[in-house]
Amino acid sequence: MYLEAFTSHFNSIADSRQSAKVTYPLHDVLFVTLCGVIAGAEGWSEIHDYAAGHHNWFKEKGILTEGVPVDDTIARIISRIEPEQFRLCFANWMRAIHEMSDGHLIAIDGKTLRASYNREERRSTIHMVNAFACANKVVLGQVKTANKSNEITAIPALLQLLDIEGALVSIDAMGCQTEIATQIVEQGGDYLLAVKANQSSLHEAVVSAFSEARNNPLDGLVIEKNRGRIEARAYYVMPASQLQAKFSKWMKLNTLGMCLSYRHTKGKEAELSYRYYISSATL
Repeated sequence: MYLEAFTSHFNSIADSRQSAKVTYPLHDVLFVTLCGVIAGAEGWSEIHDYAAGHHNWFKEKGILTEGVPVDDTIARIISRIEPEQFRLCFANWMRAIHEMSDGHLIAIDGKTLRASYNREERRSTIHMVNAFACANKVVLGQVKTANKSNEITAIPALLQLLDIEGALVSIDAMGCQTEIATQIVEQGGDYLLAVKANQSSLHEAVVSAFSEARNNPLDGLVIEKNRGRIEARAYYVMPASQLQAKFSKWMKLNTLGMCLSYRHTKGKEAELSYRYYISSATL
């Protein structure tokens, strides 16, 4: 079923090679590359090794019947693909095989690709904005940005690719913008946005709303231990009714949230921090 879904979505990608000289179909190279990356391959040579090691299985599926291409051939074929066309096919494919449920969490976050900086080739680091389905642990879509500051413009483009109806979309403070919140609601989802000083008036109002909670004894403490670090968290939510009139530009603002975090790492001073959130979801 998944192979058929892959074929139906990626067969639309244009192959710019001369058909008479094609030995390895674009579909085959794409599918083998995908399988290799999922299996942990980190370069063209490793993708080739993966394909060679599983060649019998691929041939059973009618893939790579003419043999396994060398790593340079794989790289050359993939590099000729139009990035925007591939991105749309990937997002549509993920949407087709991913089952969404009400309240499902989609986390949108910016990442810098490891080893993407190359001083000799004057190639700067590559920044991506990803949409991650937390329950299924799969990337639903991604958009490349020129640098981290461009995430604000990349997020709306990424959201446009996704079916977020009935989902809860979480974004860090970079994406805490009224336009982004409005887009999420208009696409049928709910937003959960981190609030920091980039929205100073809103941040001050949310901090003030939780002043009493910060002074009360801790309740519902969650403790985690991991690699010499102990972290305790407490979560608080309240209706946003007292802020709705003042911050009406935030569409469907319904809930305020606060996370109190106490972190102790061996050999370091303990840290106490507060993080604040706004959401269109109801309590």
